[in-house]
Amino acid sequence: MTILQTRNEIIEQLTSAGIEDADSEARIILCETAGLSATDIHGRPDDEITSDIYNEIQTIVKRRLMREPLQYIYGRWDFMGLSFAVRPGVLIPRPDTEIMVETVMGRLHDGMRILDLCTGTGCILISLLKYSNGCEGVGVDISAEALALAQENAEAILGAAVDGGTAGDATGISFLQGDLYGALTEMVTPITFDIIVSNPPYIPADVIDTLEPEVKKYEPRLALDGGDDGLDIIRRIIDGAQAHLIKGGELFLEIGYDQGPSVSALMREAGFADVEVIPDYAGLDRVVAGRVPIL
Repeated sequence: MTILQTRNEIIEQLTSAGIEDADSEARIILCETAGLSATDIHGRPDDEITSDIYNEIQTIVKRRLMREPLQYIYGRWDFMGLSFAVRPGVLIPRPDTEIMVETVMGRLHDGMRILDLCTGTGCILISLLKYSNGCEGVGVDISAEALALAQENAEAILGAAVDGGTAGDATGISFLQGDLYGALTEMVTPITFDIIVSNPPYIPADVIDTLEPEVKKYEPRLALDGGDDGLDIIRRIIDGAQAHLIKGGELFLEIGYDQGPSVSALMREAGFADVEVIPDYAGLDRVVAGRVPIL
């Protein structure tokens, strides 16, 4: 089989299964499994693919036809130009969440302290520390599985061992297990933060079963389920934030596309100033930010 024939076959198989953007997924499969570049795919379409590689590709496609996410199949995914390890049981990093990182990067200064609640793979916190100078971060998650993966990613991307129990260690990053702010009781030296970020569970419980199979069958419900209206965890984060932020500190929350008005209202009711809703590249509400008043 040639590269072109194999690519067309993958696209046909994925399209027939109702998988969107089959063309992009075919490119990813060829790049990841056959070791081809995008230039190879389009510039050498008549080159042959070995039978061993073709069989590996078909194994991947069969898993994908069962709607298993490519991220879990390959065990890694790119986020903010960095390669993160990804495993079942931990939420997959999404391009929409890069809006959060880009927004926070515009507010970061050297030496700031960041708290990342519901850290998952650690993609938000690790990216912020990678692209800043002298900042420190604490990642919190209720899932031991997520924290193990976040530590693995931090060690791979930030290039240093990770402290699992204290903040402000030599690496600038640590991870704590617990239920939101409750995890901070494990810190040796309690501190306040300049910035709190979170991509919390925000999908209404009765909506989860209507989502695409890749999400409802494979991703952890714990990281998706935001209660009856999707705002259960968001309310708790907002209610506790000011006790853990410095004066002038900021809170950033990723939200669902229709939650901008309700979440911004919750933040104003909690006493946050300069509340704003930041859209993603599709123009949909994606992040709500607010600042603790200085006076």
